[in-house]
Amino acid sequence: MVKIAIIVGSTRPGRVGPAVARWVHDLARTRQDAEFELVDLADVRLPLLDEPVPPSRGQYSQPHTKAWAAKVASFDGYVFVTPEYNHGINGALKNAIDFVYREWNDKAAGFVGYGSAGGVRAVEQLRLVMAEVQVATVRNQVALSLFTDFENFTVFKPAEPHAKSVHRMLDQVIAWSGALKGLRDRRG
Repeated sequence: MVKIAIIVGSTRPGRVGPAVARWVHDLARTRQDAEFELVDLADVRLPLLDEPVPPSRGQYSQPHTKAWAAKVASFDGYVFVTPEYNHGINGALKNAIDFVYREWNDKAAGFVGYGSAGGVRAVEQLRLVMAEVQVATVRNQVALSLFTDFENFTVFKPAEPHAKSVHRMLDQVIAWSGALKGLRDRRG
């Protein structure tokens, strides 16, 4: 059975990401085709990238990097729950991705974006970043609007059809994560 991380991609005080991620996790746990774990970047507490050697070399020197690498490596796929800040990906999430390299390779990712435009521009940028770390991204995504899926922009109250979107995205993430397992196994 594949193991999928649901990553809370914001560390900002007062963020709504944890509520969104818990909703995704609750929906995911109703499934029997994968294991799911919430990973909150606020708990990981990474500083700005402080490794002297590029991550693609895999020569991590910092304890926090080694711990993050082990966490990322333990999953077969990912669901990134991401806000959109200024038409793009937020710095904390980009920093966390940049810390490691090989641990991301040959896995799959899906996206749940939120913001004034449903987080779609952040997801577009994440797709480019994921391609560079050799993660296959799935087509289906979830776009949540601050105007219609949040009360007063802070209390998460998703419209009912979004649950089906989450399951369609998870269907693809799980299938692709399993399909890419052969590549990971051959790579060793």
